[in-house]
Amino acid sequence: MTERPNSSHAPASVKEPIVFVVEDDESMRRALSNLFQSVGLEVELFGSASEMLKSKLPDVASCLVLDIRLPGLSGLDFQTELAKANIRIPIIFMTGHGDIPMTVRAMKGGAVDFLTKPFRDQEMLDGVVMAIDRDRKRREADKIVANLQTLFETLTPREREILALVSSGLMNKQTAAEIGLAEITVKIHRGHIMKKMGARSLADLIRMAETLGIRRTKPSGGQT
Repeated sequence: MTERPNSSHAPASVKEPIVFVVEDDESMRRALSNLFQSVGLEVELFGSASEMLKSKLPDVASCLVLDIRLPGLSGLDFQTELAKANIRIPIIFMTGHGDIPMTVRAMKGGAVDFLTKPFRDQEMLDGVVMAIDRDRKRREADKIVANLQTLFETLTPREREILALVSSGLMNKQTAAEIGLAEITVKIHRGHIMKKMGARSLADLIRMAETLGIRRTKPSGGQT
């Protein structure tokens, strides 16, 4: 059964970072819970990977402290399943039976750390702080991209075409020649684009285009 310390909180509304612990040894789960709570972190405990898979994860900065050896799905296989599901939670592995192949697989899979039991409390806390910070930054970056994508979708097809050309380094005159418009028309379109995207300058607009991965498409004739 899933254990939820601090059960007075509603996970969907939690804004504080959460440490998820998946460990089949109850005494170890409790020790980790006490450690994380001692520094003011929210904690959710699970005895197996399947228990966590059944849980609705709140949309907050978080990390996963995961044992390698678990009943059912192993920690390394769980890491693979999370990646397949595009759940990009930073993972700190722990094990009493670590070896080099395990460590290599875990780190290649994107793990933040791999701790061998018994580890020092400070080692675990350092890893958790690093993982939560990484997740927070990733979430902030994702939010920026999502907001830009929403703005980009307000552009007309012609404005999107001009944005791609302008962000590739073409001047208004060159852009106009590329798509067969008057230069003044391109200037007007560019003004609309900057207003819709909330760009303060051309450099700002180009950064936005780079963030969205907008690339100039070559004409059908293959000319550049």
